[in-house]
Amino acid sequence: MEIIWLEEVDSTQRYLLDGLKNQTLKAPVCVGATLQTMGRGSRGNQWIGEEGNFFISFAIKRNTLPDDLRLESSSIYFAYLLKELLVEMGSTVWLKWPNDFYCGEQKVGGLITNLAGDCLVCGVGLNLKRAPKNFAVIDIKIQAKALSDGYSQKLKTFPQWKQIFSKFSLEFERSKAFSTHTNSVMIELKDAILCEDGSLECNGQRMYSLR
Repeated sequence: MEIIWLEEVDSTQRYLLDGLKNQTLKAPVCVGATLQTMGRGSRGNQWIGEEGNFFISFAIKRNTLPDDLRLESSSIYFAYLLKELLVEMGSTVWLKWPNDFYCGEQKVGGLITNLAGDCLVCGVGLNLKRAPKNFAVIDIKIQAKALSDGYSQKLKTFPQWKQIFSKFSLEFERSKAFSTHTNSVMIELKDAILCEDGSLECNGQRMYSLR
């Protein structure tokens, strides 16, 4: 995977999507930055980009993904791969359904997934050095560029979804102490049931993680 590292950018995802559209970039490719000024978060929110934190967006051809991975569960899949890498580095980080990174009970980052033509595009924000109010910094010391290099190595081969799901399902109980949003409505996860495709059954609703 090609890695393009920028000192400053408004949004790594916007930069990546523009590059794919005008064919100056070709998947698989990753765009990272030392400083991001207008990053995107879940539900259209802005992800505040403190300098020295981790901001990347990457694009992968959909036809290279595991054949048992539903696109709706891509956020879980790629977030869990990064979570595994961080744990290998000594972190206690865990993944709250479907796309939030937590240390203890505080959020330290997140991942969003979108479709762009024949590509899956993921954006990641992780607090490595600084955190805005009500968020936390991850519990290990690592430079953003080194983390992007390690993650790109992790993305060279894709395990089957069932392998990722079997591990994620073991820590899903931690998510039940929290809530999530669907269609701008907050839903408590205490009674949610995790399905094998990564969706949730909660209050008579079926929820997926693509966002």
